Amino acid sequence: MFFLNLFRRLIPQFLLGNIIFWVTITLSFADSAYIVEHHDPIESDATLSLAKVVDLTLEKYPDITWLNSLEEEATALSLRGDSWTAGASQAGLRFQEATSGTLHYIDGTVQVPLWNLGQRDAEQTVAKQAENNTMSQSDAIKLRVAGLIRGALWNIALTSLSYEQAKIELAITDQLVAKVQRRVELGDLPRADLLLAQSESLQKRSVVTQAEAELMHARKRYAGITQITKIPGDYQEKLVGLTEIQQNHPALAAINGQIERKQAELNAIKLVGSGQTNVAVGVNSDRFTNDPRSNQTESFNIGVTVPFGGSAHLAPQVAAVNVELNRLVAEREQLSRDLEQAHHEAEHNLEVNRVELGIANELKQVAEEHLKMTQSSFSAGEIDLMDLLKIQSRTQQAVLNAKQRSVMLQRDIALYNQAVGVMP
Repeated sequence: MFFLNLFRRLIPQFLLGNIIFWVTITLSFADSAYIVEHHDPIESDATLSLAKVVDLTLEKYPDITWLNSLEEEATALSLRGDSWTAGASQAGLRFQEATSGTLHYIDGTVQVPLWNLGQRDAEQTVAKQAENNTMSQSDAIKLRVAGLIRGALWNIALTSLSYEQAKIELAITDQLVAKVQRRVELGDLPRADLLLAQSESLQKRSVVTQAEAELMHARKRYAGITQITKIPGDYQEKLVGLTEIQQNHPALAAINGQIERKQAELNAIKLVGSGQTNVAVGVNSDRFTNDPRSNQTESFNIGVTVPFGGSAHLAPQVAAVNVELNRLVAEREQLSRDLEQAHHEAEHNLEVNRVELGIANELKQVAEEHLKMTQSSFSAGEIDLMDLLKIQSRTQQAVLNAKQRSVMLQRDIALYNQAVGVMP
């Protein structure tokens, strides 16, 4: 009786008479009473939106370091493309002294590599594509994070629903135990019925314990993803109906950005040709001696070095980039198929759950009516306790199924939006 009275105090009363009322799902995060001491707290924050949770998660998400490095790379490529020279310039100084020690020559040279025709524009295109790719990769990661958060939130909703329903069922069973105990004391029922009712109560308590554990797991998973312990007060979404996957889908845009960058890199490598043309400018002086062999002059010279015949050496670089390019093209084709499949499944799940929700609500109403009749028959002694427990169990399952279908429909709307690439 101690545990019976304890649970009556801890479990919310959702009953009026013996009729089970439909309860709109609410996440009772303020509950302080749990069967197991392990507790993963999560608070509902009405001021917090789903979009804000995604932004907060991105700030601490592991991929943020990679995105920062992509930005740094794009900046470095832009600096290279804006340079007036195709590479680092070189300065040379040569000193020559005759064996007599009276004749000295000094040569100074500066060598500058020049861009090949169209090469600088190609390098600037690479930098631009790298910048665009950084933004598209950021959007793709944001969508992936949104998907994780959506899944975690609706997992909390479903596990919380199961937990609350398990507590309701335990409360119903405990009420039945009290009723059966009273009738046993009055001699209306055998003691075996009390033992049966108590056994049912213990089983329901076990279900509450398991449901509580699943709820804690769901909360911990959400906290692990977001690194926060608050959830939005309302995260239901409106359905964005699209008949097909759009080309601006963040996942497609990300891989298209990679492909466009590789194409720009391939074009830039081809324009390197056999190498860079170099212009050398220098001065020569032999005014540092009174030797009669000295010309006592300074001279200016310029030279041009043009590479040729380097196609065989450039070919491996072209081939390597081409391999990466075609791998990305193949991945894009597979991604398109995967996205179409995900879109179809999300659309189908929505249609199925709409129908199932209607059926579940009708079944719930029938089951509740049947339970009322059964309870009256049990009170009148027309049926035994085993039949009542069976019908009560079916009714409770029908109520839970109706509630779950309602939540699953909202979840499937969120998953549909995720499949078509809609950000929260």
